[in-house]
Amino acid sequence: MSPPTENGDSSDTEGSTSGSQTDSSGTERTVLEERKLTGMRRTIANRLQESSQNAAHVTATREVDAEELSRAATLANDEFDVDVSVLDIVLCALSETLAEHPGFNATLEDGLHRMYETQNVGIAVDIDAGLVTPVLAGLESKSLEKIALDRRELTALVQTGDYSMSDLRGGTFTVTNLGVLGVDSFTPIINPPEVAILGVNRIRERARPGDDGGVEFRKQLAFDLSFDHRVVDGADAARFLETLCARLENARAFV
Repeated sequence: MSPPTENGDSSDTEGSTSGSQTDSSGTERTVLEERKLTGMRRTIANRLQESSQNAAHVTATREVDAEELSRAATLANDEFDVDVSVLDIVLCALSETLAEHPGFNATLEDGLHRMYETQNVGIAVDIDAGLVTPVLAGLESKSLEKIALDRRELTALVQTGDYSMSDLRGGTFTVTNLGVLGVDSFTPIINPPEVAILGVNRIRERARPGDDGGVEFRKQLAFDLSFDHRVVDGADAARFLETLCARLENARAFV
């Protein structure tokens, strides 16, 4: 998953052609199509290159037992008037985690690691024109019900194209969810000048030793945390993920 992007032209490519191509060895290859990067796709490409060149990317992965998380999502849907997803509860747990580990709710610009009290969390949304990441501002002040409502409204704005540049700016941390597309693990790319991004994978059942000495299947959820090693270390990332998982193992507290 690529990092958040700013709004560009709706057309991603231009000058599409087909034909034959011969390389230096004389081997001919039939070209299906050629697309010149323009608009939003070019912006995405530039941001990816900037991120890979300027940040010291490292990714740490950890699994959490998701049985309690799944039950909490079911309870929340019964409790509130808005649909609550697993991701909404993850955002609640993330808010508490960022408060405990402020080095990740931060940016790095001009050699200055700036940490924020306000949690402006970007939520990556895939649309036809490319990937955009609208910012869910003030996460630290929102209840689970409010998070679910605001996230859905923000996603709808992006999907209908009814958003502005201000909706994409001011982020302090980013979440990208490929679990909805069946992905088990990936390496999220940091959105500069932020210093970290959390990848959310799919929930799957895994065999675990049971209390009776047998085997039981339990729901598991893996997270991939990419961070800028220039400002935070692997041990910091491990503690961040430990806090996040501990909050999610007690997910009913958010309902």
